This record gives sequence, structure tokens and C-alpha cells, in this order.
Amino acid sequence: MNEEIIKAIAAELKISEASVNATLSLLEEGGTVPFIARYRKEQTGGLDEEQILYIQKQYDYQIKLADRKEAVLKSIAEQDKLTDEIKAEIEACTKLSQVEDLYRPYVQKKKTRAATAIKKGLQPLADWLLSLPQEGDLEEEASKYITEEVKSTKEALQGARDIIAEVVSDDAKQRWSFKEYIEKTGSLTTKLKKDAVDEKNVFEMYYDRSELLSNVKDHRIMAIDRGEKKKILTVSITFDEEHLEDRALEKLLKGQKTVAEDQLREAAKDGCERMLFPSIEREIRSERSQKAEAGSIELFSMNLEKLLLQPPLKGRTVLGFDPGFANGCKLAVIDETGKMLTVDKVFPFARDNASQEKKDSMAATAMDKVANLIRKYEVQIIAIGNGTASRESEKLIADMIREKELEVEYAIVSEAGASVWSAQEEAKKEFPDVPIEERSAVSIGRRLLDPLAELIKIDPKSIGVGQYQHDVSQSELSNRLDEVVMKCVNRTGADLNTASLDLLTHISGLNKASAQEIINYRNLNGRFTNRQQLLKVKKIGPKAYTLCAGFLRITDGDEPLDQTSIHPESYDKARKLMEACGIEKLGQPDAQFPEEKTKDLGIDPYTLKDIEDAIRQPLRDYRDQFEGALLRKDIMDISDLHAGDQLTGTVRNVVDFGAFVDIGVDRDGLVHTTRMSMSRVNHPSEVVSVGDIVQVYVVSVDEARNRIDLSFLPLEKLAQKEADEKARRSGSHKGKNKNRKKSEPEVKKEISMDDAMARLMQRFGRSK
Repeated sequence: MNEEIIKAIAAELKISEASVNATLSLLEEGGTVPFIARYRKEQTGGLDEEQILYIQKQYDYQIKLADRKEAVLKSIAEQDKLTDEIKAEIEACTKLSQVEDLYRPYVQKKKTRAATAIKKGLQPLADWLLSLPQEGDLEEEASKYITEEVKSTKEALQGARDIIAEVVSDDAKQRWSFKEYIEKTGSLTTKLKKDAVDEKNVFEMYYDRSELLSNVKDHRIMAIDRGEKKKILTVSITFDEEHLEDRALEKLLKGQKTVAEDQLREAAKDGCERMLFPSIEREIRSERSQKAEAGSIELFSMNLEKLLLQPPLKGRTVLGFDPGFANGCKLAVIDETGKMLTVDKVFPFARDNASQEKKDSMAATAMDKVANLIRKYEVQIIAIGNGTASRESEKLIADMIREKELEVEYAIVSEAGASVWSAQEEAKKEFPDVPIEERSAVSIGRRLLDPLAELIKIDPKSIGVGQYQHDVSQSELSNRLDEVVMKCVNRTGADLNTASLDLLTHISGLNKASAQEIINYRNLNGRFTNRQQLLKVKKIGPKAYTLCAGFLRITDGDEPLDQTSIHPESYDKARKLMEACGIEKLGQPDAQFPEEKTKDLGIDPYTLKDIEDAIRQPLRDYRDQFEGALLRKDIMDISDLHAGDQLTGTVRNVVDFGAFVDIGVDRDGLVHTTRMSMSRVNHPSEVVSVGDIVQVYVVSVDEARNRIDLSFLPLEKLAQKEADEKARRSGSHKGKNKNRKKSEPEVKKEISMDDAMARLMQRFGRSK
């Protein structure tokens, strides 16, 4: 292994080189990321999945970088142009792009204007101009290069300038310097493209906008890129081109006077405008887009992780309710194990032109039918999909609970991807006699019962908890989301006797084929009673067994330790620990493990802690530490909302500019980043995650636009924040020097708390 690379990775992660070495060795031996993170902590120093993934990816990148450096150095050496300085510069590069920039002058170009001029024999003339001659006649010197291919001195000088222009463009250090200048001082400018059609004015804010590159947020980069791809926007980077052209000339002149100055000026200007500036602009835009895409992918993965790790509602009978208008609402009763007990359909919603009597009759009939199902199967929770007719269905259920006096609650569940799952082969096999459109109610019900087990059956990209997901690299998005799914499944573990094919496929050490063999074994031999039986399953050898056994649990089996997250390789250690501490059985939350009794057992600290935790809580679910679904019994209408109202809601999505919160009305409200905290919030993920139950305050309601603005801050504090920020901008609020005597103009500028509160309330339609 490359020691320099290992040293660099260790420094980046602030961990020991030994941890990096051990991680790479374990990966090379075939260890999976979840297995290494969970059961090899003593070797890695307790690294988690994300750190292990970073080491794996960074090492692979650095190997590619080293290989490219070697290839570039070899190519330059073959041209007899390799010097110690060039070699040192290339070896010092930390990015592939830097290597390519340094290699640019040595790439054999065939179709450029400079290459054509060189082919015509004009390189010596260019070299003469670059030598900064103090005297001499340019026309006379150029006339020496007139040939059949070069017809005139004008053509000769043009060719020489073309060669010099390429020198200007290919200068790596100059390119880096100019790029840094443009990134710091340049602006991203967008305009509405001529004859463009933006039907819903989606990109209106970018029709005529200019913003410093350094200030443009990633989500705006994504929006601008989309507008450009749709041929609605034109995008450019504006900066002081003349200043950089002067700098390029200065570098050519080296502070000297020369008769060739005008030629060099023209060449520098041409090299900048024709090649260097467009190239740098493309590079900056590409890098900003890649950064924005990476951020979007990471945000999607973070949201997905939080969604998958929502706690299950164990031991409940659930009614899945898939709303719909003309085609009715699909119903599915699911028992506590996820087994479908029955499916049905109701038609509670009449057409708009139907009589009120007809509407009331259809709603009453539907309520009776749903209530009968609830009573018959002792349903405890109703899971309502959040798609078309969701709020109408929620009102129906809320009215039914109240009128029928039912002891049941409901929750709104994201139905994203439910129709995708309904059409999949696995769904057809499980429910061959259930129409495809009715299977979605099963998925909705199961999502409340066990979100992880149900959602992993669906392509993560169909779950809809990101931003601009269709504008990013689909392969990179898929790879990252697969990593998240693998992480969540293995942190949670799976019941070996009930886990689905999809769940088993994501377990460490298993794939679809070996997961299917586990199910085949169950079908043929009945339930597993011991983890050791995994070794009898086809396609599971000793290596696969080692990687998967700890993540597969067996309850009520032959071996009590099989129900825990303790790996079979540590069973002897667990038994020694229990014996030493006088613990006779698992599941004693107050069990004590005195150091004097554990220090001589030969168990490393990481494994010791994991074993202790498993002994105390053998059936602990990793997801139990998070908040569960928000259960309701009643519904509100958007017209019921007023500025200042305090509500409880569920975070449905987190994006770069804020969080969307379900507060129980017909659309999610937005908490903008600026309304999340009194202090600055760099990104909403610092404050909230998907699935969080939060307290929010209504800031404003726009029924015409169906828009709800929310805040995590009470309106009084929000007003205080606005007053403070305005005072800071006006220069009257100086932080440390608040109590100094103010001049008269400053007093006039200062905004009182009462004024700010009054204005805020007035703006949002409510008197103070």
C-alpha cells in the first residue's frame, strides 16, 4: 500500500495511520463496510461506515492520481522535455485536474491554430517574439518565414501570435491564478433566452440576475443549470477581462521593453478571450455543478437515511388507506407481522356536479364500511397515503373517528413509489389475485408498520426525499443511495425467519442469490433455530457466514445469544463476561459490569461495550432512539390557520433552503432556513431531519397560492431577529459596543422591538 496516500488520508480524517492501514487491509480481504464498522472496531479504532467509505473512495482516487502522474511524466520524458521542476510540480499535485493542466502544453495537438502554425514552420518566429527583442524590424523578421504555405508577413505574424496565444492558454500557474481571481470576483449572470417559453414562470427570478459566484448557493446552481438545459436561460460568468489580459501581457513582457509588445499584447488578448477564459468558465461552471450535484446527492442520502430509520409501530394492526377520487380509495388491513388480512375499496367522493344528498350518502356508506373493517380486525392505526385526495380522505377518516367514537388514530404516510412497487414482480408473486392498483394500500400500511422493511423494496430514487434528483448523475445517485440502504439495514439487522428477500439482499455478505437460498431453506426446513444453520444454506460459505451472521437475529431459538447483535465469534467472550459478573440471563437493563471483573477477560474495549449493551437489551432496535410517526385524530383546513398559531408537524423533506413540514392541512408548509434559529443556520440539516416531529409557528398563509410559511421561532422572536438584522445592516448595532452613546442619525435608524413586531403582524394580516 502507498504510505504517502495513507498518511494523507489519516491527516484528512484526523485518525491514526494504523486505522487507515487496518481498514484498507480488511477491505482488501473482502470485508464489507457494515461488518468492518460493527465487528472490527478494535482494528480500525472504532471508525463508522462513512469514515470507512471515505477511506475506500479516497484511496481509490489517490491510486488513479498516482497512475496518471506516472503516465504524464512518462509522456513528457518521451518528448525530452521533462525537467526536475516539471517533475516536482506534477508530483505535488493533489487533484487530477491539476495534473491535466500541467500536462496541457505537452499534449500533442493536431487541429489547433497553433499546431497549424507550427506545422508551417512558424515556431522560431514565435520564439523570437517571446525573447523580447529590444530592436529589429518585425516585418523584416517575419519575411524570413514566407513560403508557399505562408503567403505574407501578415500571415507569418498571425501564425506566431497563434502559437503565443496557446502558450498563454496553456500556462498552468496562470490558469490557476486567473481561475482563483474569477471565482472570487466574478458574477454568475443569467438572462431569459430570446423566444424562450417558461409557461409557469418557474425560472422568473433568473430572467435578469447577476450574483457574485462566491455567493451563489448550490440549489440555485441546480436551478440555473436546469433552466439552461430547458433552453429558457442563458448563463455566463462576467468579470474584469481587461485586468486579466493585462496580467497575461505582463507575464509575457517580464517587466521589459520590446519592439514586439504590440504583437504580444494582441496574442495575450487572443489567448485569453478565445481559449483561456472560455476554458476557465467551463471548468468553474462544471466544478460548481459537480459540487451542487454532490450536495444534492448527499442531501438525498441523508434524507433517505432518516426516512428508513423511522421507528416501526410494532405489534399494531394497521389499515392502509390509498386515497383516490374516480377510482375509489383502496383499503388493506395488515396484521402486526405485515401479513395482509383483507383488501377492499370504498367510493366516498362523488363528482363535483353531484347533489349534496348524493355526496353525503357516498361518504356515509364509505365511513360505515371502513368502521366495520376497523371493528372486525381490531385496527389500531390507519395509514393514509399523501397523494391525490389525501386531505379529503383525511377529513373523511377524522369525521368517522369522531362520529363512530372509534379508539383509533391515523397518520399521513408518504406514498412515493407505492405504485412502482405494486407493478414489480415481487408484488405480483406475493399478491397474484390482488389487482395492481389495490396493492399500493398494502405498501402504505406496511410503511407505517415497518418503514425500513417496506421502503427497501422500492428504488430509492422513487421515494422522493431530495431535490433536483433528476438533474444529477443517476449512477452516482444510485451508488450513494445503495450505500445508505446497506448502512440502515445492517444497523437495524433482520429477523432471519421473517425477513423478505429485499431485506436479506442488503445484509452484509449476502446477495440476491444467497438471500433467495435462505428463503428456500426456510420453506423446505421450517424456521431457523440456530445461526449455525446458515452454514447449511447453499451459497453461504464460511466467509459469507462470518460477514452476515451478526446481522441476522433469531428469537425463541436454541441459542439465546442468537437474538442479539453479538457476533457468534464472540459468544465465548459473552459467556465469560456473564459468568464473571454473575449474570444468569439476557435482558437485565440494570446489569453491572465492574471493571475489576472484566479487565482480565481478554476482551477489547469496543467489543466489551457492545456485548454489555446487548446483554442489557438483547432485542434493542437501533431505530428506537428516533421519533415515530405523528398520530392524529382530527384535521384542520388551511382556512383555520392564522399567523402566530403554534402547531405540531412532521418534517417531510429537507432541502438546501429549508424544510417542508406536514402540519395536517392540504399541503406542507415551508420553514425557510432564516426562520429556524436566532443564530445563523448554514444548512437546514444542522437543525432538522426527515421524520422529525417539530413545533412550528404559522408566519403567513396564502390561500390563493396554496402556500404556508412557517417558523421554528415564535413570531415575537422572529420579529426580534428581523429587527437585529436590519439594525446590523444599517450600522447602528455594533455587537460588543451596544451601550455607547448614539448620535441623532443613528437613533433615527434604529428599529424598536415594538415597531418590528407591529410591522410583522401587519404584514401577515393580524393586528398586534
